[in-house]
Amino acid sequence: RLARGRERATLAATTVLFALTVAGLAMVAAFWQLAAGLLALGAASGALDVALNLTTGRVERETGRRLFQPVHAAFPVAVIVAAPATGLARSTGLGVGTVLVVIALLVAATSLSLVALPVGRGRPASSGAPADRRGLWGLAVVLGALAACALVIENAVEQWSVLLLEDHRGAGPLTASLAPSVYMAALTAGRLVAHALPRLPFRTLYLVAGAGGGCGIALAGLGGTVPLSMAGFALTGLALGPLVPALLSRSAAGDPTGTLVWGVSTVSYTGFVVSPLLVAGLTAWLGLPGALAALGLLGLPLIARFAAPGRDPA
Repeated sequence: RLARGRERATLAATTVLFALTVAGLAMVAAFWQLAAGLLALGAASGALDVALNLTTGRVERETGRRLFQPVHAAFPVAVIVAAPATGLARSTGLGVGTVLVVIALLVAATSLSLVALPVGRGRPASSGAPADRRGLWGLAVVLGALAACALVIENAVEQWSVLLLEDHRGAGPLTASLAPSVYMAALTAGRLVAHALPRLPFRTLYLVAGAGGGCGIALAGLGGTVPLSMAGFALTGLALGPLVPALLSRSAAGDPTGTLVWGVSTVSYTGFVVSPLLVAGLTAWLGLPGALAALGLLGLPLIARFAAPGRDPA
């Protein structure tokens, strides 16, 4: 609500806030300070994500350009670049605090580019009657829950893929460390391909994400060899990549107030919270390979949405 009509200013403010929380981590000296700093970092990161989605949605509406896929494709690229760059900086003797301050400065510098962002002036239309707002929130819960299915799998690959390859496939540290990069590269490719093609029906996106993402993570968990697991991670990223940006784009187009984008973003990010606990619990029961494979069941709600009767479902 605070960002409505002030998307560019809000995005700049949340970017600077995120940079400050990163820099703050460089000064922690006790465990409680680290916990508080990480909590602040998470809150700032969430606010930045929502502000970015709101701003992208408004620019899409005002310019008619499709932007969510390339904007969200940039995130995996940043992960691929940042991880080895940070390792290189540490290998040259730079301390953790110095690296964090440099990262904070780079993040803050990106806010300067927002001056050129073509966002119109004025506030969008209000969300209307309370019944309309309740309808928007109901839709936000449905779309956000579907997006959360994809994000649970995404977080699992980011957090557990290296451990899977090292402990269960016999891969060396260097080879195992490539797994998140393979997934992220495929995630980027999937989003850029979806952007290059004519706008795909949501039925197609749900089917590809549900079947491809579910089978991909199952292959990664049960493949038995490093190449098969890597192929599974790549298939997972390629199939899941376009879904969340497409849902956010649909939300932005269907609600100029931004309520739907905010709601879908908020609900979907619970997938990141649930994922570590879910995988840990499944690992205690099934082992890590079985736990990752079991996440393939999260593709079933997406396939069910594909099979929903009526017009193309969002």
